[in-house]
Amino acid sequence: MSPEPTPPTALPPTTLPPGRPAEDVLTELRALRGGDAPTRGGRTFAYVYDAGVDGLDALAAQAYSAYATVNGLDMTVFPSVARLENDIVAAVAAVLGAPGVQGTFTSGGTESILLAVKTARDHARATRGVTEPRLVLPSTAHAAFHKAAAYLGVRPVVVPVDPVTFRADAAAVAAAIDERTVLVVASAPSYAHGVVDPVAEIAAAAAERGVLCHVDACIGGWILPYLRRTGREVPPFDLSVPGVTSLSVDLHKYGYADKGASVVLYRDAELRRHQYFAHAGWPGYPVVNPTVQGTKSGGLLAQAWAVLRHVGEDGYTALAGRVADASDRLLAGLRATPGVRVLGDPAAGLVAFTLDGADGAPDLSLLLHLADEMRERGWYLQPQLSFDGLPPNLHLTLTPATAGQVDALLADLADALKAARVLPPVAVDPALAELAAGLDPAALGPEEIAGVLAFAGLDPQGGLPTRTAPVLVLLDALPGPLKERLLAEFVGSIFRI
Repeated sequence: MSPEPTPPTALPPTTLPPGRPAEDVLTELRALRGGDAPTRGGRTFAYVYDAGVDGLDALAAQAYSAYATVNGLDMTVFPSVARLENDIVAAVAAVLGAPGVQGTFTSGGTESILLAVKTARDHARATRGVTEPRLVLPSTAHAAFHKAAAYLGVRPVVVPVDPVTFRADAAAVAAAIDERTVLVVASAPSYAHGVVDPVAEIAAAAAERGVLCHVDACIGGWILPYLRRTGREVPPFDLSVPGVTSLSVDLHKYGYADKGASVVLYRDAELRRHQYFAHAGWPGYPVVNPTVQGTKSGGLLAQAWAVLRHVGEDGYTALAGRVADASDRLLAGLRATPGVRVLGDPAAGLVAFTLDGADGAPDLSLLLHLADEMRERGWYLQPQLSFDGLPPNLHLTLTPATAGQVDALLADLADALKAARVLPPVAVDPALAELAAGLDPAALGPEEIAGVLAFAGLDPQGGLPTRTAPVLVLLDALPGPLKERLLAEFVGSIFRI
């Protein structure tokens, strides 16, 4: 008699539902997307860059689809990825480079910056024997540099900026350079205020000490040169400036490619080689990675290549002109509004403004009420909190799609400001602020963190608050380390199954 067949082993429980028709899945995705801020139409003034060019999104999607399954890990198997990357880097180098410049396509500004910091660290170790590397940067430099420093064991040395112009102080940067400095940073422009640092002076100070200098042109690198073509005055900032040794530029910003597409440039191949990772000490295939990523879809590379090819030099010049026109009209309207103070001298489509109270000091409560009122009217202006004596403000990123929205924005802004002025001020209890100042973020347990988050209005179980002014006023008053701990715990609570 044959033995009884062994029953199949039960599969572990899964959260995946039974398979569904493709159109049902897409319908659900579209419904989820409906709850997000709009990425087109010119009413979301942060995170998105809308060229307003008919057919550009479709072109990018089709180019991505053609290369979605191509693995950019090995260009010997997929040689077209090398061709596409070389074409993109050559185009960027022609605009921002100098003879001998080499570069790499990356997933975004953060990766470009991380690679530039790694390159500087390893270059200083190899050429100068630096084992305790330092990174000198203005206080307005992007947070990605601090992230890179934390990942790579580099100590950031932060230098205050001019409190009126918000530009880096070249003399203060020079004074902060020492024998352990591996990299000095300048921004073109800084994200927070949209102003261009004195790149030539900072680069000269770095070169005099034999230190590398990186220009963060992630925002401005692809619009500043074309603004210059329209006749606008643009200070020198790229790799043609003596002493500048690397530069990052995001093509998913004013290049209007889809996220994420960025390029990091170096003055020559010898410097760039410190960016690469190679490893042959394992039994698998020999590994060499130009970027942080190993396996990566060729789709992002292909769509960026297609967008650059389609828009072209004259197209980018025209788009830059539209941004400049929108910026001119917006700045004129803001400066004509009582109580509004534009910060610095915006240079490349980024504008930051604050609201001054009767005493001449920034009115944080009114500013955040204004942000909430504008959001209710369908506009997203990005709140930025106070830092190291720099005022809180609302940040706007202008794109060609916003050119036709400036008048409507200013009209709603005037109306929203009237509404905000009659709202009761929001403030932090001084006793609570004093208590928070004495807390050790590292010593707080999960229940204490949950209690503070709930008190602050950051309770994911109850949903995000519809008005953020009370939350942001509290965050503005908290010490930096506690603020960072709470934000990290809040995000962790959102991404929890």
